[in-house]
Amino acid sequence: MSERVLRWGLLSTAHINRSVIPPLRQSSRNELVAVASREKDRARSYAQKWEIPHSYGSYEELLADPTIDVIYNSLPNGLHSEWTIKALQAGKHVLCEKPIAVTTAQVDAMAAAAQKAGKYLTEAFMYRHHPQTLKVKQLVKDGSIGKLRLVRGSFTFQIAKEEDIRLSSALDGGSIWDVGCYPISYARFIAGAEPEEVFGWQVTSQSGVDETFTGQMRFPGGVYAQFDSGFRSPFRTYIEIVGSEGMIIILKPFKPDDQGSFLLNRGDTVETITTESQMLYLGEVEDIADAILSGKAPRISLSDSRANVTTIVALLQSAREGKPVVLPKL
Repeated sequence: MSERVLRWGLLSTAHINRSVIPPLRQSSRNELVAVASREKDRARSYAQKWEIPHSYGSYEELLADPTIDVIYNSLPNGLHSEWTIKALQAGKHVLCEKPIAVTTAQVDAMAAAAQKAGKYLTEAFMYRHHPQTLKVKQLVKDGSIGKLRLVRGSFTFQIAKEEDIRLSSALDGGSIWDVGCYPISYARFIAGAEPEEVFGWQVTSQSGVDETFTGQMRFPGGVYAQFDSGFRSPFRTYIEIVGSEGMIIILKPFKPDDQGSFLLNRGDTVETITTESQMLYLGEVEDIADAILSGKAPRISLSDSRANVTTIVALLQSAREGKPVVLPKL
């Protein structure tokens, strides 16, 4: 089984595909063989540009190809659940772009489909696989900054076009789903727990989705998190982890350089920590290959993904209602 090469198909011609194509080609266990679009000519020209052997003029044609093992679902947020379930029902494993879904009911339906099909489904939060993130987690776990107190994070950028699908309410756009999901996921990962209560504020666009979101999360044991996300501010990514004896500052937490680095501040000492080099999206590709070929559990479980969706839904509810929301205990 370890010598088997997994054949991949891209479900859409989304911009994010260009980040996944290079690691698929670097990996000895994975091979990119097909791409699908709803327009045959678009699929064909995309395949020619990226030197992909096969192209399909519909998503259904790709899923019907019996030689495809894994589907990368890079469709807009509102289509993740529908087409992931269809891919699973067609007998494919699925790496689904974040956010995996926009309701817990959707996640549950996806998980049920994966279980019934006997296939793996995992969410494409690529930063969670990078050595930089894993090193930060280990330092916090080992007590290098003392007792964890606070996690603070940001992810913002200026959206280029008003017709961008990320501003579409019909496709479940909004900054918290697009980029706010990163600092939320990071805070949960570092805390090693789920928030007990959240509070959110938002500035909405004409379509009704959030252009700017600011939120707070209260975790067990006196741990708190704050974050902001948005489409109307300069590009900013940042994570600060504060403990009782020091702090960690990560300037590229969500898209690290191949060789990650961050600052560890304890007392009067500031140390730059560097980590081993790894292509950013390679980790998520190898992770699902490990699952399929070796039976190893994916690093990002469906229960983990469900908890992130639960947190975001609660934050959006808080912003709409103008009051804190207590999350159900898992």
